[in-house]
Amino acid sequence: MNLPNILTLSRIVLAMVLVFLLEQRSAIGNILGVVVFTVASLTDFYDGHLAKRQGLVSDFGKIMDPIADKILLLSVFGVLAHIGMIDGWMFIVIAVREILVTASRLCVMCRKGQVLAAERAGKIKTVTQMIAVSVILLYLVAGQSDFCSFWFFHVQHFWLGLIQVLMWAAVILTVYSGAEYFRNKK
Repeated sequence: MNLPNILTLSRIVLAMVLVFLLEQRSAIGNILGVVVFTVASLTDFYDGHLAKRQGLVSDFGKIMDPIADKILLLSVFGVLAHIGMIDGWMFIVIAVREILVTASRLCVMCRKGQVLAAERAGKIKTVTQMIAVSVILLYLVAGQSDFCSFWFFHVQHFWLGLIQVLMWAAVILTVYSGAEYFRNKK
C-alpha cells in the first residue's frame, strides 16, 4: 500500500468523522467539520499528485479515488440535507448520478478488465461540489460563532443566495457530467 492509496482510503475514514461532527450541530462540531473537510479535500489533490509524480498510478487508485470522493461528498450532502441546509431533491439527484456512474464503471471493469479513470467533466463536478460544501460549512460556522453573530445577520441572505447558486451549479454539473459519461461510454 503506497502513500497515494493511503491518502485515498483516509478520505473514507474522514467522511465518517465529518458526519459525526456535523450531526452534533454545535459550533465546535462545525469548526472541526471545516478542518476535517479541508484535510479530506487536500488528500484528494495530493493522492493524485503524488501518484503521478512518483509513478505510483495504480488500478486500485483509479478505482478508489472517485469512490472515496463520492463517499465523502455523499456523506456530507446527506447530512446537509438532513439538517435542512440543502434541498433533499438535490441530494437525491447527486446520489443517483454518483451511484449509476460508479456502478457502470465497476461493471465495465468486471466485464472488460478495463479501469476507467475519471473524466474531465467529472473532475470539474467534484471540485464544484467541494466548493459548495466548503461555503455551506463556513456558513454553519459563521452562524454559530459569537465573533460573527453581529454582522452575520446582515449578510445571511447573501450567504443563502450564494449557497443556492453553488448548489444549483453542483447539481447541473453533476447531471451534465453523468450524461457525458454515458454518452462517451458508447
